[in-house]
Amino acid sequence: MSIEALVFDVDGTLADTEEVHRMAFNLAFDQLGLGWHWEQAEYRSLLAVTGGKERMKAYIDSLPLATADKKRLHERVPEIHAAKTQHYTDMARRGGIALRPGVLRFLEEAQNAGLRLAIASTTTAVNIDALLQATLGPRGLTMFDVIACGDQVRAKKPASDIYLLALETLGVPPERAIAIEDSPNGLRSALGAGLWTLVTPTFWTEGSDFRGAGLVLPGLGDAADPLPGEPGGQLQRAPWLGIDELLEMASTAPQLNAVQALYREGC
Repeated sequence: MSIEALVFDVDGTLADTEEVHRMAFNLAFDQLGLGWHWEQAEYRSLLAVTGGKERMKAYIDSLPLATADKKRLHERVPEIHAAKTQHYTDMARRGGIALRPGVLRFLEEAQNAGLRLAIASTTTAVNIDALLQATLGPRGLTMFDVIACGDQVRAKKPASDIYLLALETLGVPPERAIAIEDSPNGLRSALGAGLWTLVTPTFWTEGSDFRGAGLVLPGLGDAADPLPGEPGGQLQRAPWLGIDELLEMASTAPQLNAVQALYREGC
């Protein structure tokens, strides 16, 4: 069965945004006088919780505070998150974020091959808009047929809601689409929706459990940023992943392997 669409995660996949997110959180904490500061190691651990609001709630729950104080802080989460979003979008619009190597080439190859492009992200529409406008310019939003955001679904990744929404809106069955992710929660979300998945980890997610992925690479690569050990490792045609090679891998793979089956059954 031929592939019709690629469904991309955003944070970490299109661009390595997590450091900017971390900085934006810390600016919001300072702005609102909370006295919190997330170092890189702590933030990397907190990324096990998907979604900015959910991440803050989990952090609050971990603090040695009275129940009433935690309740008061939980009530402030929307205010804190709004301040954080403003700082993030400001930094993005000032050019503080770049696409990962090979992403632009890959998107253009996919478009030239007639594939439809979609986004399935747990971040907000405002953040996605800021990133796409800053990195791709006016065509950023028009490149994607569907942009599914975290606020549109009941449960965020690792639940499959966001991928199911993107596929339903596209009108494409999972066996005709490929997911591109960077995190274990994103992989679980895509597998649960029945998608063959490419994973390109970053500093924030490398070393995680990516069992069930169709392919794991350190990045997409490019002529200026060739992947080490390629071709000859996992790729056969070039030291970067081309759309033709990806389509061949996904099209010839079993539609549903044992690990994917477990996720689809809710395990």
